[in-house]
Amino acid sequence: MIKNNSRREFIKKSAGVSAAIVAGGILPGFSASSYRRIMGANQKLRASVMGVNSRGSALAQNFAFQENCDVIHICDVDTRAIEKCSARVQKVQDPKPQGFQDFRKSLESKDIDLMVIATPDHWHAPAALLAMQAGKHVYLEKPCSHNPAEGEILIKAAARYNKSIQMGNQRRSFPNVVQGITELKNGIIGRPYFGKGWYTNNRGPIGVGKDAAVPEWLDWDLWQGPAPRKDYKDNIVHYNWHWFWHWGTGEALNNGTHMVDIMRWGFGVDYPVKVSSNGGRFHYSDDWETPDTQVINIDFKEGVSMSWEGRSCNGKHIQGTSVGVIFYGEKGSMFIPGGNEYTVFDLKNNVVKEVKNEKKVDPRDASNPSSHLDSLHIRNLFNNIYSGESLVADIDSGHKSTLLVQLGNIAQRVGHSLEINPENGHIVGDRQAEKLWSREYEKGWEMKL
Repeated sequence: MIKNNSRREFIKKSAGVSAAIVAGGILPGFSASSYRRIMGANQKLRASVMGVNSRGSALAQNFAFQENCDVIHICDVDTRAIEKCSARVQKVQDPKPQGFQDFRKSLESKDIDLMVIATPDHWHAPAALLAMQAGKHVYLEKPCSHNPAEGEILIKAAARYNKSIQMGNQRRSFPNVVQGITELKNGIIGRPYFGKGWYTNNRGPIGVGKDAAVPEWLDWDLWQGPAPRKDYKDNIVHYNWHWFWHWGTGEALNNGTHMVDIMRWGFGVDYPVKVSSNGGRFHYSDDWETPDTQVINIDFKEGVSMSWEGRSCNGKHIQGTSVGVIFYGEKGSMFIPGGNEYTVFDLKNNVVKEVKNEKKVDPRDASNPSSHLDSLHIRNLFNNIYSGESLVADIDSGHKSTLLVQLGNIAQRVGHSLEINPENGHIVGDRQAEKLWSREYEKGWEMKL
């Protein structure tokens, strides 16, 4: 393991990081033989997967299942997760993955073409930036960033380092959802002007954390990485970090990102003019900081509006499903649940068209809700790397959708609605809110292009 845990030290040590060549040039320090592994110069991509305790383990297996990919590195600050994930990957492919508790050791390898990132949210953008600086393509789980400033950095980094980066908005690759959005844009319900998305669950309390010794299997310092240091407590790792602003982004970005992305896609809009949020931590009294009940409203200059409702602790379905989107238009409505299907209604609520999918998707399965459909999203990234096929969820698109719910969280935290510049998505005339546009970093871990 690298003893100095700072990002700065890594950049100095990694081959090709500080002066990566764009536009297809050979990375410094790479021999001709090692370069043949990059960007499809051979026909099999070699992937490293970072963060494999839950969702990352499912992704590792899915990437290994693809015929033109081998997962050769498994990275996690939890040594137990490395062992479990490696065993699962071996059931899918022949090569045994090598395990790293420090993912930067994996990035130093000239054999890695692609980094798959499924870590806690505070690690998403910093890890993606390091991967691109090290000459790797990136598959980045949602949300693409912990705060808006990080998303803007990733857009610049993808261009500067000439790397493909696909965000995990997998529904952009679901064939029936693609068909539904196409029909929406072609006017099947007339002009759509309002969208509602939602997510519901029955999450329990997380209690009040107690100071405890760091488990021997966990590198707590590296788990925190770019986030300013806090003492270890017994109710943070592995999932409850979602509900702390220091590391997580709440249910809005954890699950709302997907539905907000579908709505933004369907409406064909980018940045809003106004964002508001209402809600709070209502169900339990514990350490949970982010809202367990939240309604985010987003207005656009194009004359459309969207609303997302999140209920973490009351799982009552809407429209018969725990997650979904409805578009409302001049001639009817379109319902897209969590899976690969959609239904069109007229203004009298009669079903006009119904497109189903035989394989069911469980949106409450945090690790692997739709593996057979996720493969299409993964292959889109591979095709982009090999042949330049357009990414269906590139980082520019991913940032815009992530930003919408980030703005909702900022409005929630400051306690009032936000006026937004529709040209770039930035907050207008609100110093209190603008302070949450970025974050403080642990010294040495600042994100720098």
